[in-house]
Amino acid sequence: MKWSNLAGGIQIGSAIKSACFTEPYTHSRLFKDLIAGITVGIIAIPLAMALAIASGVAPQHGLYTAIIAGVVIALTGGSRFSISGPTAAFVVILYPVSLQYGLSGLLVATLLSGIFLVLMGVIRLGRLIEYIPLPVVLGFTSGIAITIATMQIKDFFGLTIEHMPESYTGKVSAIFAALGTTHIADLLVGIATLTTLIIWPKLRMRLPGHLPAVLIGIIIMLILQQCGFSVETIGSRFSYQLPDGSTGHGIPAVLPEFMMPWQLADFNWDWATLSALMPIALTMAMLCAIESLLCAVVLDEMTHTKHNSNTELIGQGLGNIIVPFFGGISATAAIARSAANVKAGATSPLSACFHALVVLLALVSLAPILSFLPLSAMAAILLIVAWNMSEIKRVIYILKRAPNDDIIIMLLCMSLTVLFDMVIAITFGIVLASLLFMRRISHMTKLVELPQSTRQTLVVRISGPLFFAAAEKIFLALYHRTNGYKHIVLQWDAVPILDAGGLNALNHYIEALPSDVDLSIAELQFQPLKTIARAKLAPISGKLMFYSTLDEALVDKLNE
Repeated sequence: MKWSNLAGGIQIGSAIKSACFTEPYTHSRLFKDLIAGITVGIIAIPLAMALAIASGVAPQHGLYTAIIAGVVIALTGGSRFSISGPTAAFVVILYPVSLQYGLSGLLVATLLSGIFLVLMGVIRLGRLIEYIPLPVVLGFTSGIAITIATMQIKDFFGLTIEHMPESYTGKVSAIFAALGTTHIADLLVGIATLTTLIIWPKLRMRLPGHLPAVLIGIIIMLILQQCGFSVETIGSRFSYQLPDGSTGHGIPAVLPEFMMPWQLADFNWDWATLSALMPIALTMAMLCAIESLLCAVVLDEMTHTKHNSNTELIGQGLGNIIVPFFGGISATAAIARSAANVKAGATSPLSACFHALVVLLALVSLAPILSFLPLSAMAAILLIVAWNMSEIKRVIYILKRAPNDDIIIMLLCMSLTVLFDMVIAITFGIVLASLLFMRRISHMTKLVELPQSTRQTLVVRISGPLFFAAAEKIFLALYHRTNGYKHIVLQWDAVPILDAGGLNALNHYIEALPSDVDLSIAELQFQPLKTIARAKLAPISGKLMFYSTLDEALVDKLNE
């Protein structure tokens, strides 16, 4: 274990130096980072609140996350352009935790997930993201998108549902049963916001569409209120305690305060609760690792740079360890906000710091205004987020062009994510994908009889890996061909791998050969040769011989 990785991850000064000053940091670069930070900050403000609400906590906790985690992860992570904060992928995990364990339970789970992430980075697990197949990633991200979209229907339509069931089928049933309670004013505000979000990109304006969409939603709400209709807002649903004991509504206009997550009144700190939160925290860490590293890969392609995957995991871990002490929920790199950061001209992690500063200024100075945001408008924003997250074009491409195995894996992961949870989906998807991959590879291993064969000598070329899924079948087929031959010559120039299963099958084949039949193996490649040497499989006079070339083996048999 290289603890220098951890030290490198927490040395903020060196991180800034390597990320910002590989080339001179000029006033021009500073201005570009400032503009990019303001642009992304405007996007992040409504998103952070909407995602916090969807996760079952008050909207200010989303803003705290964008502020604290946005700075910490930017300065300690391994990707220069990532913007971190609350993301839609976490909603399906965080919402049940907040319902069952309250805000404190959610903050403790976030803290534990940060510890897991740091450990992942220290033991250098950053490259493992490459081993998750694309159909699995598309399956669970699309499944999360479906779940998030379903959860927004209640606020979008203004439905009255006293208790939302935990299961997906229960949620759908409850929503259909409550359609008769649709609140027209909420629905009109939601439709106006959603329509603006859909149309705005077609106008090719540099200003992101989130702010104009929310402003139009507020205008429609004000018009409806003048006509006597009521619209549910952040201020009408959420409240907080003021220092004098009275109750305020909406978002408190105060800076994030240091707190001990486990000391809040709604959390029962005991071993049973901690044991229940540990697997949830591991799930959160896995999702954070997957999303942040995928984001880093996307940014590498956009900027022609290279991120450090293990340092990125450490940075994400440090952010998730620190943010709960200031009331923030789980954070990870957000692909959409990070891409917007690059497109806005960001040149260093300072753009992420400026983005956090914009969110902080909005919290302190615009809290009363933010309390007027309609919940149906927040739901509309998340519907667009879910649509973008679903990557419908890539899903359709897989359905039309990919092999049947990949289609099955993607659809199963999608269904399992919706009906159960992400961990089951990813675990099942990776296991199934691995099994199907091994089946494909095993079918690549072939036996080909060569023209050098004679009446007494069978010359066969083995092509493909001799591993546990293929070797038994190959040597069984070879055994059935040996009748009537005195010499078996195998050419292994196209055998790249011999594992323990292949070695075991080879030994069984040698033992099964008749006493008057000998085996010769020629042109061993490095890895099979190394495996045979470590197994101490030595030549046996009259039974087993090894040759450097096929010609040598054939000449030796002709001379016998």
